[in-house]
Amino acid sequence: MSLTPRTDRPLLIVGAGPIGLAAAAQAHERGLPVIVVEAGESVGQAVREWGHVRLFSPWSELVDEAAARLLEPTGWTRPDARALPTGAEWVGDYLAPLAEALRSAGVSIRTASRVVGVARQGRDRLVAIDREQVPFAVHVETPTGHEVLTAAAVLDASGTWGRPGPLGTDGYPAAGERELAEQITYGMPDVTDPAVRALLAGRHVAVAGAGASAQNVLVALGELAAAEPGTRITWLLRRGDAAKAFGGGDADELEARGALSEHARAVAESSTVAQVTGFRTVAVRRDEGSGRLVLTALDGREVTDVDHVVAVTGFRPDHSWLSEVQLDLDGELSAPRLLAPEIHPAHHSCGTVSPHGADLLRQPEDGLYLAGMKSYGRAPSFLALTGFEQVRSIVAEVAGDLEAAARVELTLPETGVCGAGPGFDDQAGGCCGGPELVSIGAPVTTARTIPTTG
Repeated sequence: MSLTPRTDRPLLIVGAGPIGLAAAAQAHERGLPVIVVEAGESVGQAVREWGHVRLFSPWSELVDEAAARLLEPTGWTRPDARALPTGAEWVGDYLAPLAEALRSAGVSIRTASRVVGVARQGRDRLVAIDREQVPFAVHVETPTGHEVLTAAAVLDASGTWGRPGPLGTDGYPAAGERELAEQITYGMPDVTDPAVRALLAGRHVAVAGAGASAQNVLVALGELAAAEPGTRITWLLRRGDAAKAFGGGDADELEARGALSEHARAVAESSTVAQVTGFRTVAVRRDEGSGRLVLTALDGREVTDVDHVVAVTGFRPDHSWLSEVQLDLDGELSAPRLLAPEIHPAHHSCGTVSPHGADLLRQPEDGLYLAGMKSYGRAPSFLALTGFEQVRSIVAEVAGDLEAAARVELTLPETGVCGAGPGFDDQAGGCCGGPELVSIGAPVTTARTIPTTG
């Protein structure tokens, strides 16, 4: 790196989630001036939005060690290493105290501030001369207006949460999908929320997706159907064999994830759920008589009388605000090109990711790094431990400690059965079924059925 962070040009971290705050803790420990910019109203905003979901990973894999070292003198008590927290507990018991400790230590964390552009100060992407000698200009929309911050380095840990994959099968919204968005939920609804329960109880709900998040939804809706007569579920799978959607069960080294797959299998095979395989949605329309939705597949088949659709179709990164800096991304995964072969679901399972850090995450734009879930692009099953190791290495490189930057260790759970590439119809799906923000497990409402050990 050509520029070293200093007070007037700090390391700027985009995103105050688990990985962004871990990076801030690493930077503070090394004495680097750092500022964190978060689009949400509070730290961990994305995690808060799925706070009802219980993680697969135990607390032992959800706390960055530099963050723990910062927290311990404040009287913070490390949670039980074996327990599996909900998203809300991850925020309340760790991320919120960490943000408070960082602020007390002098780290600036700015919420409700969305980064809308990154460039070299006074240069667009076409100006090549001496780019590495010029600090970054980071454009931010704040409650008081547009602001431009100066930074020596930028670490993008903004994640993928705000960009869910569409219901449409070709990567774009299906015909009618945008117009009928009020009857479509993207992600995992909290069926314990009275408003959500009123929306879905006693209704015909179509669930699209095959990954762990879709399995969570099936389990939650299965319990809703047991309590609320008339609730019907149709599970729409693009692949041709529902059995291939489930993971390793007892063979899964993440015990809760294996238990989830077995629970979801039981629900999917019950009379509560109708399975429709090989269904690749191309259109959504509202029946004028009933007001219910009709979903049409590529082969002309239709699923009718649908009151609500839950689309659990993964997430994708947003690179639009990086258009004026030099990126080197894989054309298929939208991940850093050098990292892509290490995480591609056609070649790697959830746990066979090689140790990696700054060497695979740095971009051609000197001082710019992608980390966290965003670094995986459209690849599935990112784990928090991966991100902690990533930012430890990146911050070391930004600080000029190249030896520490190269010394990356990473051990991830492996199912032994995940590893097939994304499939078409009856081919196997990607690792554990689809992209996830983090490795997440059963909804709180089903936690009793999920053994505890991301």
